[in-house]
Amino acid sequence: MEMDFMWEQFNGTCLPTFYVVSDSVGVTAQYIARAVAAQYGVANPAIETLSKAKTFREVANFLDAHCAMQTEATGCDQMLVLCTVVDEQLAAEIHTYAWKSGHIQVVDLMTPALTMISGMTNEKPMMLPGAMHSADQDYFKRVEAIEFTIAHDDGKRPQDLTKADIVLIGPSRTSKTPLSVYLSQQGLKVSNVPLDPQSTPPAELGNVDRRRLFGLTTTPDILVGIRKRRLGSAQEAVAGRYADLEYVCQDLEAARSLMRKLGCLVIHTENRAVEETAQEILRYYRRSFGS
Repeated sequence: MEMDFMWEQFNGTCLPTFYVVSDSVGVTAQYIARAVAAQYGVANPAIETLSKAKTFREVANFLDAHCAMQTEATGCDQMLVLCTVVDEQLAAEIHTYAWKSGHIQVVDLMTPALTMISGMTNEKPMMLPGAMHSADQDYFKRVEAIEFTIAHDDGKRPQDLTKADIVLIGPSRTSKTPLSVYLSQQGLKVSNVPLDPQSTPPAELGNVDRRRLFGLTTTPDILVGIRKRRLGSAQEAVAGRYADLEYVCQDLEAARSLMRKLGCLVIHTENRAVEETAQEILRYYRRSFGS
């Protein structure tokens, strides 16, 4: 069933809101939503989550409420739902409801794989919501790391910089936030600090262990292109020289000067996937701390 979604503008690219329905916490579906969005150059897609869903009525109420709000705000009732539900009956009810609605499209991330593996092995799955998380001793560490990282994104709470496992610094649009999110999913608490020639970086950076501090940079032409796409049609009206080549060069040089002063490792992010850059950072981090 094809649907024409009402697209919303995010980071210069149009994507729909992702609605996550899970009988656990929904981290898996959220991660997939971000991975999909990244393929469109979007680091922070809009995600609405229903976690710990136990009954069909909970799911229906969640979808109905958000559909009403979305329709009122945009005039469109089309919805994209990512579903991680192991209960076969609940999953079937959600699919039936979506099909009958005519405006909800469900991507079931669990049932097809469970069915296929059962057919291949003749083994029945446990059908326990959150089984992966309860079996994974590092799960709560990852949740804590993700919560810390979200709370310390984009320069927030500089007083906590020394509490972070990793601190990322760099000019605007050098992949600080997506890298922070990716690293937090490895169980690392990450703070990131934007560098701007017009602003004074937080003094607390001077107290961060140099082995935990990583500077992100890129080439001027790449950064100009990213910033222009970020501004989109608004760039004509935006004050300042955010995407101006001369300003970008000054921005990068000022950042490099501070990175040299701080003595941190500098990582180039141009033409690299977030995962590639993250692996380079992790190699240095693990070499220093053995974890």
